[in-house]
Amino acid sequence: MIKAFIDASTKGNPGPSGGGILLVPTDSPQEQYHFSLKGQLTNHEAEFAVFLHLLHLLIEKQQTAETVLVYSDSKVLVSTVDHNTTKNPLFLPWLTAIQDLLPHFQLLILQWLPESQNKGADHLARQGLAKALKLQNRRK
Repeated sequence: MIKAFIDASTKGNPGPSGGGILLVPTDSPQEQYHFSLKGQLTNHEAEFAVFLHLLHLLIEKQQTAETVLVYSDSKVLVSTVDHNTTKNPLFLPWLTAIQDLLPHFQLLILQWLPESQNKGADHLARQGLAKALKLQNRRK
């Protein structure tokens, strides 16, 4: 089993964004990832982007046969994926991309948790945002 904690950090809404993933496998050391996200995203879009990044990461690591528990403090992300629908046209491309990848997983559960219980992923997401801001400043 793998527990994954995810979060996004955005400066402005929309604006540059970063993501953080904390992987906690039951049988090996935890792994931490922080990264910048492409483009100017809203805070909600950034949360979708980080979840999508996690799915690609797990597929790349060939960890799709394991039970994966994903924790996010984004109610919008969790609700949209859980209900498998959205009325917001901004979220539709993200949801479609997520729907395309979910069949690769034997069992993946996405759960909401309070922000106060997601400090590790939040810290990583802020590092990812710092990376995005550095890249943005280099381009100016």
